Amino acid sequence: MRTAVVSDLHLGALGGDDVARDPSTRERLLDAVAGCDRVVLLGDVLELRERRLAESLELVRPFFEALGSALAGRRVVIVPGNHDHALAAPWLERLRLDGAELGPESDWPVEPGDGAAGRLAAAMPEVEVRLAYPGVRLRPDVYAIHGHYLDLHLTVPRIESIAASAMGRVTGRGRACQSPADYEAVLAPLYVFYEELAQGAGPKALSRGGTLSRTVWRRATTDGGAGRLLLGRVTIPGAVAALNRLGLGPFRSELTGIELRRAGLLAMGRVADSLAVDAEHVVFGHTHRPGPLPDDDPAEWTTLSGARLWNSGSWFRESAFLRDGDYGNPYWPGTVLLVDEDGPPRLENALRGHELPAPA
Repeated sequence: MRTAVVSDLHLGALGGDDVARDPSTRERLLDAVAGCDRVVLLGDVLELRERRLAESLELVRPFFEALGSALAGRRVVIVPGNHDHALAAPWLERLRLDGAELGPESDWPVEPGDGAAGRLAAAMPEVEVRLAYPGVRLRPDVYAIHGHYLDLHLTVPRIESIAASAMGRVTGRGRACQSPADYEAVLAPLYVFYEELAQGAGPKALSRGGTLSRTVWRRATTDGGAGRLLLGRVTIPGAVAALNRLGLGPFRSELTGIELRRAGLLAMGRVADSLAVDAEHVVFGHTHRPGPLPDDDPAEWTTLSGARLWNSGSWFRESAFLRDGDYGNPYWPGTVLLVDEDGPPRLENALRGHELPAPA
């Protein structure tokens, strides 16, 4: 069996950076997965924080109709992430009703009446649709998870990691999470808040947080700005020191793509070891930076327990790091991670040399 893993499409995002909604780009994705027996959509497939749910589902329907047509008779596995956590809501609610605890890998069939995920399944009637959360076993030695739990351990002061750290203090669990139930207790209330906000706020309010975050990164990673970006009257080092004094963190003041990669890998390694998934290979997305790439240090992509990390990149125009035609940039969208019956996973990019659609 050959499996294709695609993550972080953020379909329905404001601004048009969800490039897979563009028909020509979508065709590249469908061609890349056409020969696979199973496609795993590894989280943040939908952007449910910027539009009302009904509007989001209507916008993404053409994508899923095309995917279902291309994969007729095969299987699509949806693994929710932090931006589409609501897809898992019906099954998480059933676990709570049964008094059961969420484990590292759960897998359920999706029927048309199963909430938002059921609407996606209805658009793919000839495909077997399943939902897995928080992760899925692709092979006895390969485990895949979106990777959003890493925010609780991330030392880069992104808005989401600061919020996660604050919620860790509120819940009293901090960074000591050792199970999916622990991570959900800290992070799920944040996801519900963001998603519910989208049901009542206007588009400008909904997009403001993401715009602010990307503006910070754009300024901090160009023209030598790392570590000297002003936030009001406080420099990043001063702001980070203040966060650390409040018990949020520990955070580091270095704001660069290199530091984001390094810190993300350390945090994901901690999640993989905490969940004890017993896999030689752990696949995740979330950070939008695929890897390991040829020039990466293999040691950075290895957890303390010896598991090898793999990142499935994104299909999202990450404007803080990209310029037009910057095909060699590691953040260039279009990554597909392939898992065959044996051997390590493989990374391919279906959009190398492809001109991205103009932002909306």
